[in-house]
Amino acid sequence: MKVKKAVFPVAGLGTRFLPATKSSPKEMLALIDKPLVQYVVEEAVASGIEQILFVTGRSKRAIEDHFDISFELEALLQEKGKDLELTQVRDIAEMIDIFYVRQKQALGLGHAILCAREFVGEEPFAVLLGDDIIDGDKPCLAQLLEVHRRYHGSVLALEKVPRENISSYGCVKGDFISGGVYSVTDMVEKPKPEDAPSDLAIIGRYVLTPQIFPILAKQGPGKGGEIQLTDAIRTLLKEEAVYGCQFEGTRHDCGDKLGFLKATVDMALKREEFNGEFERFLRERLGCAKG
Repeated sequence: MKVKKAVFPVAGLGTRFLPATKSSPKEMLALIDKPLVQYVVEEAVASGIEQILFVTGRSKRAIEDHFDISFELEALLQEKGKDLELTQVRDIAEMIDIFYVRQKQALGLGHAILCAREFVGEEPFAVLLGDDIIDGDKPCLAQLLEVHRRYHGSVLALEKVPRENISSYGCVKGDFISGGVYSVTDMVEKPKPEDAPSDLAIIGRYVLTPQIFPILAKQGPGKGGEIQLTDAIRTLLKEEAVYGCQFEGTRHDCGDKLGFLKATVDMALKREEFNGEFERFLRERLGCAKG
């Protein structure tokens, strides 16, 4: 069955970016000239997704406004003959069908996914987290969907991380199959480095089967007192196969200030309009000669 729907959990408070996120959603932070969330939506569209659901919270109206039609702005751009900007603005509102639901309590990622149960129905679906901007020749989600089509189970995006950082992630134990694909045999949420079963971290892209919903509905609180998606997928392992895909591409952790800065520099250097003068500025600032 083709995966047509994707869920975007965006109800978090973005406390790592305070005070910038006091009244503005973290997902709307601009990476050069687009908000973070738009990069992730564009990845979903490029991967063949047809409908997305934002699981939102209070103070997230800016996300809805961004993906809505802006009559006043479009009229102004048209009047001034700014055709390129007008096209860009219209494309945002027309790129995909978008739905919204409120997560009324901050009960964790697992609970946010459970809020999407009625939207998803009995179909496999994707989950994309906005903190991770993944830059590659082929969209990360498209790579996961290929694995899902081949093996039919749930699929997790995996990345090898230094052992000392593994406590920031869900971590999997798995048997290597081929081509970066693993058959997952166990997983744990944010283990201590000495307790981690591997250095394979779960990154913010998933393809899940609808069998995850009855598990989440019964799932008790885990780490941090929240309903953890990792715990639910671990239970799902007892019922069906789960796979991991070590994706190709560069991941930027934009939920972290340093990661956001690195992403800004890296993405800017790939843009023709910036890669000359901006690169020269960086070299001069750091006292580096080109060579």
